[in-house]
Amino acid sequence: MEYITFKKSNCRNCHKCIRYCPVKSIRFSGNQANVISDECILCGECYVVCPQNAKQIADETEIVSVLLGSGAPVYASVAPSFTAYFNGIGIASIRAGLKQLGFADAEETAIGATFVKREYERISREGVQSVVITSCCPTVNTLIEKYYPEITECLAPVMTPMQAHCTDIKRRHSDAKTVFIGPCLSKKDEAARVGVDAALTFEEIAAMFEKKGIVLESMRDHDEKSRARLFPTSGGVLNTMTYKNPLYDYYTIDGLDNVIPALEDIRHGGIEHCFIEMSACAGSCVRGPIMRRKHPSSVRDYQAVSSYAGKEDFNVEQPEVSQLVNEYRPAFLHKVKPSHTELMEILRKMGKVSPADELNCGTCGYNTCRDKAEAIYQGKAEINMCLPYLMEKSERFADNILDNTPNGIIVVNDSYEIQQLNRAAMRMLHVRSRSDVMGEPLIRLIDPIDFINAAQYGKRIVNKRDYYAEYDIYLELTIVNDKKSGNMIGILRDVTDEESERKSKEELSRQTIETADKVVDKQMRIVQEIASLLGETAAETKIALTKLKESIANEDS
Repeated sequence: MEYITFKKSNCRNCHKCIRYCPVKSIRFSGNQANVISDECILCGECYVVCPQNAKQIADETEIVSVLLGSGAPVYASVAPSFTAYFNGIGIASIRAGLKQLGFADAEETAIGATFVKREYERISREGVQSVVITSCCPTVNTLIEKYYPEITECLAPVMTPMQAHCTDIKRRHSDAKTVFIGPCLSKKDEAARVGVDAALTFEEIAAMFEKKGIVLESMRDHDEKSRARLFPTSGGVLNTMTYKNPLYDYYTIDGLDNVIPALEDIRHGGIEHCFIEMSACAGSCVRGPIMRRKHPSSVRDYQAVSSYAGKEDFNVEQPEVSQLVNEYRPAFLHKVKPSHTELMEILRKMGKVSPADELNCGTCGYNTCRDKAEAIYQGKAEINMCLPYLMEKSERFADNILDNTPNGIIVVNDSYEIQQLNRAAMRMLHVRSRSDVMGEPLIRLIDPIDFINAAQYGKRIVNKRDYYAEYDIYLELTIVNDKKSGNMIGILRDVTDEESERKSKEELSRQTIETADKVVDKQMRIVQEIASLLGETAAETKIALTKLKESIANEDS
């Protein structure tokens, strides 16, 4: 069963889950993170740190609802950290609420913790194991089994409090079903492996209460015989032990950042006669992943648990030693590793051609570039997860486009300082080197008034043509205001040739018009002269004809 699932729509390439995963059991492919189940230790760090809430814990409320409707009596084992999650609520209130949901009864997992701590006292008294690591935390157990198999024998061969308690419930009630309720994600996996019928988080049981309209009564009952309620606090296991063998040194180590180095020390030998309480969560179970997401105050949670604990053990009958034994076995993960040649080839593809290129910045989620290269070889990572590589690649691509476009590009920030300049703009504005003008005021090159109008007054500047006398050039300016980045992009087009051609055409048109005017004037003069000559001829003809007419008339008379 997948206990952590990812929402694809929410995963945003931040790689934060990989960065915080202590064993790097997350595969990133196709811009999507996925848990590698075989390698995961279910610490819940990815769930806690995800800024987009892209991780979800498998919901078992439906499974529990089916159990409650099955007719079999269902008993709840409630982790002692409940008093921190449900502020001001005692076990009697929790029991009443669970019975309203249909549970036959509810008991504290601290009863099982009492069994376990007595077993630790027995192991301590016998002093057979040189190094004893408490086995209460299933995440630590899984971490050792998978990643430190050679020291698995250091784990105390004792059930976890959950397993011990649920086993005891089923011993007392042969037909019972058991459901663990607590702050831990890894308990879900442990429950499936050890015969506990289901495991709910406090968040899930709170949702069930809300769905049924059940309001827990604010009541803090107290029982002096409840020392094992301290188990979920840092050092809580050792604080409940009434016997400590002077041959052992007793230590509390919590938080995987501290646990892993301690396991490395044990693996390499030289550590003897130590009894170590180990918890995966810094602050122990009271700071489990569910608690950390909902309760930012660790002090308040610690106080809630410690103030509810008694000073003596629960008055319960201890099971036989054989009934509490749990053997932890090495899991032996088989991870393929690249050869030196293969590793160097992957580094080369990442743009790491020399040790100086290996920034080890951690933005990809891996501690070093070589760790990342190894993850690529194992199919867990992609080359483009490297932010410096992507930035350099994008910059090269952008620079290649900018430097090969015929248009000039000039980028200024909101203070009108030059941020970028391409080759075409350098040529147009007579700039010899980018470094001469980068970060300098725009006024050093051109009048910034158009940029000011575009930024402050929203004036639209598109294809504005001007003559820049200092450069003896005509430029056409378009300004794009990128409000998200706070930058403005000026696009310059050299239109000097167009302007010269336009002027040549204008001059030619002017000359043509002048010539046409001259021709017309000349033609008009010719027409007028012709008209004048024609007029004189017509008059003379008229006179002649008139005289002829008169002459003929006289002859007839």
